[in-house]
Amino acid sequence: MKARTKEYKKRIERALATPKLQDTLHRFGDAYLQARQKAFAGLDFEALRDGIARMKDRVLAERERLLEQFVANAESAGARVFLARTAEDANRYIVDLARERGVRLVVKSKSMASEEIHLNAAIEKAGIRALETDLGEWIIQLAGQRPSHMVLPAIHMVKEEVAELFSRQTGRTEPAEIAHLVQVAREQLRQGYLEADMGISGANMAVAETGAIALVTNEGNARLVTTLPRIHVALVGIEKLVPSLEDAARVLQVLPRNATGQSLTSYVTWIRGAVPCGDGEKELHIVLLDNGRSALAESDRYRDALRCIKCGACANVCPVYQSVGGHVFGHVYIGAIGIILTAFYHGLDQAAEIVKACIGCRACVSVCPSGIDLEAIILHLRETLGEEEGIGAARSLVFRKVLRNRALFHTLLRTASKLQKPVTRGERTIRHLPLFFNSLTEWRSLPAIAEKPLRDTFAGIRQRVAEPKYTVAFFAGCLNDFVYPEMGEALIRVLNRLGVRVTFPRRQNCCGIPALYSGDRQTAVALAKQNIDALLAREVDFIVTTCPTCTMSLRRDFVDLLRDNPAWAARAERLAAKTCDVAGFIHDHLAVDGVLDEVKQKVTYHDSCHLKRGAGVWRQPRQLLAKSGRQLVEMAHADRCCGFGGSYSFSAHPEIARRILEDKLADIEATGADCVVMDCPGCLLQIAGGLDKRGSKVRARHTIELLDEALKKSPPAGENDG
Repeated sequence: MKARTKEYKKRIERALATPKLQDTLHRFGDAYLQARQKAFAGLDFEALRDGIARMKDRVLAERERLLEQFVANAESAGARVFLARTAEDANRYIVDLARERGVRLVVKSKSMASEEIHLNAAIEKAGIRALETDLGEWIIQLAGQRPSHMVLPAIHMVKEEVAELFSRQTGRTEPAEIAHLVQVAREQLRQGYLEADMGISGANMAVAETGAIALVTNEGNARLVTTLPRIHVALVGIEKLVPSLEDAARVLQVLPRNATGQSLTSYVTWIRGAVPCGDGEKELHIVLLDNGRSALAESDRYRDALRCIKCGACANVCPVYQSVGGHVFGHVYIGAIGIILTAFYHGLDQAAEIVKACIGCRACVSVCPSGIDLEAIILHLRETLGEEEGIGAARSLVFRKVLRNRALFHTLLRTASKLQKPVTRGERTIRHLPLFFNSLTEWRSLPAIAEKPLRDTFAGIRQRVAEPKYTVAFFAGCLNDFVYPEMGEALIRVLNRLGVRVTFPRRQNCCGIPALYSGDRQTAVALAKQNIDALLAREVDFIVTTCPTCTMSLRRDFVDLLRDNPAWAARAERLAAKTCDVAGFIHDHLAVDGVLDEVKQKVTYHDSCHLKRGAGVWRQPRQLLAKSGRQLVEMAHADRCCGFGGSYSFSAHPEIARRILEDKLADIEATGADCVVMDCPGCLLQIAGGLDKRGSKVRARHTIELLDEALKKSPPAGENDG
């Protein structure tokens, strides 16, 4: 294990051993979701973010022209503009300016760009004092820490910790009362504004058509920083460019709502050019920071990250962030966007561990106000990391020698079903594993590999469909095929009853997600080709799955992996167009009325991440359950990740997966439901295993299994052997 990996694991352990941290982040996350929903009430979020995405894409396409326009307009208004290619260039300009002007004290408002270039360290190395004036930034400056959130830098600290810090600063005991601590901060910082020779700020937008910058804040410190000192330096990333005031207004409509759940922040400050200052004129210096942004803009795979408006919402909804915080799940920038920006601004090595910490739940994608597919970009980063550093000897052996070889892979699974007997003890559940495998069953039970996979029993399943409405190919995926074959049998019975004939292409293999998520693009491509050949060998109307991750793989990843291959691109698109999740297929294309009996049962529903946020299916399973007569009780956080994530919960980060699962199980049990329903075999493995381990009486089932249980016993008239 690499030294950086060991150190990262230790940071995870420390974070998970701090329950106050999880409690703070969970309470904030819950409050944020409620406030955000209220703030966007009556607005079309999808339309708003589509508008921002298109505007940001225009900025990327015309960035040189817009940059020149901004510089010209800013300079004509009296500002001095400097384009810093690197962090060192930016620091050198600001430090040299401070020395030339005899600056002794610099006051700063919150600026992630200044954190990015480690500006405070450069200023203090020059013998100049830097004073953070944003409350959160001042707290972490006193603590000697870095921000744990882009908008709320000290969110990881509780008021008692802040009171202790302030007490050391003032030399007296400060009570842990928020109003009092705010007053202490005001008293301590006020003189700094009056004594400072230079104020440094960031900017949320730089408007090309006017040469103005805009600051969106909730504290009055930014206005004091930018007005009282005789020199104002604005450090602005070049991605903050917007073409016009109209575009700035579009960002302003979304940014506070998505960042903090506010319709508008307390202060929106517009600054254009130099202004009078006492007997002279105030100096305004705008430092436009590149520092890797141009390289990011040139990358087809990654450039969408520059759409980011730095709202921090991707962290607010992230289950990994809520479990370990930004000092673990981040570098300077945190959360999903932080992974990507770290790779380009601070180097791939700094992003190597946090890129593996993403569980791939797509919660960040669902709230991104710029429409960035953060998960897809992170997958590309993993590929790059795999190419640069390799994926490890063990993974390489499994993926390239076993997974690609379908016959060998399936033979090994069949062999494992026989070798597992000493630990299954005749049951379908493994509750204890010996020796160093023990940790795998410490916090959840595991399902046993089935004695016979679905592929071995399919030919013997009698399908009674005289005149099929549709013929579908069933892509079972590894879990449905080898672990839960009964789920596949239920699917066949339900679809047959609804007039659909099911085929099972025997040459289908793993969808490739384990390899892709581990950075092995070559294996993912090989498996995509195998499955396209298998699934398109016979003409069918649809390809159905019981696994939303497989659905995403067939619909999204195969297309992405093969888009530049003229021999395969069209076939991948054809496969994608036919693929759908079985619950969505039944709801959208078939009629279940008159086929299902009423089942008196209280159930709750867990939204699988890739089903809701990947396939866009979430209402359909609920409506099918309602048609079976079941009483649906919604759990809190129904669409929060369960922590499975495939290999994430086995080898990558089982300790984080365990913490996320604990949240999910608590939400399930709080409903009082008899059964928790889901549409993902992976979620079923995770949740059923967790419930079993804690001795819960709540059953865990796939939607297709409950529909099968509700089928009326006698088939409709006219149905016969087909």
